[in-house]
Amino acid sequence: MLSAFTNSFKIPELRQRILFTLGLIFATRLIASIPTPGVDAVALREFIAQIQNTAGGGFLGMFNLFSGGALENAAVGALGIMPSISASIILQLLTAVVPSLERLAREGDSGRQQIIQYGRYLTVFLCILQGYAMAVALEHPESMGINQDIVAFKGWGFRLMTIVTMTSGTMLLMWLGEQITQRGIGNGISLIITISIVSRLPSAVQATVNMFRPVDGIAQFSVFHLIGLLAMIFLVVAGVIAVTQAQRKIPVQYAKRVVGRKVYGGQSTYMPLRVNYSGVMPIIFAQAILMFPSKLLSMIPYPIFQSMAAAMSYGSFWYDTIYALMILFFSYFWVATQFNPIQIADDLKKYGGYVPGIRPGRPTAEFLDRTMTRITLAGALFLTVIAVMPSVMAQQFRIPWIVASFFGGTSLLIVVGVMLDTMRQVESHLIMRHYDGFLKKGKLRSRSG
Repeated sequence: MLSAFTNSFKIPELRQRILFTLGLIFATRLIASIPTPGVDAVALREFIAQIQNTAGGGFLGMFNLFSGGALENAAVGALGIMPSISASIILQLLTAVVPSLERLAREGDSGRQQIIQYGRYLTVFLCILQGYAMAVALEHPESMGINQDIVAFKGWGFRLMTIVTMTSGTMLLMWLGEQITQRGIGNGISLIITISIVSRLPSAVQATVNMFRPVDGIAQFSVFHLIGLLAMIFLVVAGVIAVTQAQRKIPVQYAKRVVGRKVYGGQSTYMPLRVNYSGVMPIIFAQAILMFPSKLLSMIPYPIFQSMAAAMSYGSFWYDTIYALMILFFSYFWVATQFNPIQIADDLKKYGGYVPGIRPGRPTAEFLDRTMTRITLAGALFLTVIAVMPSVMAQQFRIPWIVASFFGGTSLLIVVGVMLDTMRQVESHLIMRHYDGFLKKGKLRSRSG
């Protein structure tokens, strides 16, 4: 694998793409470090650090993780790239139910470009809403549990300035992501999220070291806990890689067709159905919905609603239970909206393809739907376990949340998935230039072979 990395810099085009990507990633980290004018970033940073050292980081700790520390710096990139991701998800869901968007999606590149343009407009709208909410929250720090003012001059001047700067920061991040996709290596938006998560790794390592330091002469964790954590992170990452790449291969046979004097078809292939078809989307949906009930219930001044708010708080038993059920539901919801067995069966029939032992047309669609339903259950159960694991580790075993977040949840799924995708792109460049990829020794192949 080390030889493959060395060979990556021997190819001029690939070397240029990698260096270009690294340069833009450095720019994204600058955006996450430049503070918004008028905010006491030191007080906010101390509060976020206090949250992350407690059992369960809550929503603010999770948001700070995905923004790469931009929230604790009150940076111009505090909103991160998530408004763009949210706009993309909204448009994907609308495409399945709005006929005009569905027609655009089928028009090829021109239709997709139009949908991308709609996504940019929606991203600006979401940034304005979230920027305003962020400005109001900074003006009223007591709503976040901070007991001191962190904004020097409150009012609409500060709000407008915050909206403009944070919207500009997000749009700049989105543009950098598009440039990485076009001229760099890997998916730019996904890489920005991954780098934001990985940038918190030094803090997680420091928190892990502090776990084994004795307090009042007594250490809470021993060397056996360290061995257990290392073995656990290895098994979890291996499991995530295995399930991310797992596929159910449906055999497909194409009948021979005679067109003029040429014979087409007749070959055998397979249709890959991913076990984790929905990826990380169910976790994102569940987190987005469960973000609000506890906060809304706590605002109602009655004891029963206060008790319900405490029961629905992050890391509680009811929160984890509802969280797990929602992940199962959204796993099937995403498959139902994005996987169309009827269209796949019609396309196979149109091009003379069929599944051996299954009649073309409706029986094929029913077979694909039944198969996808079964393998989705395995992927959904795996997602549920991975998503709930950080909360259980933080609440039951008193492990700092910033450490537990790297043992599962959205962060681990995103990092592993993006790294695998980036490595596949680099490997395709190596193989195209007659080099072995990451799974073999990086030795120059003979051009005659």
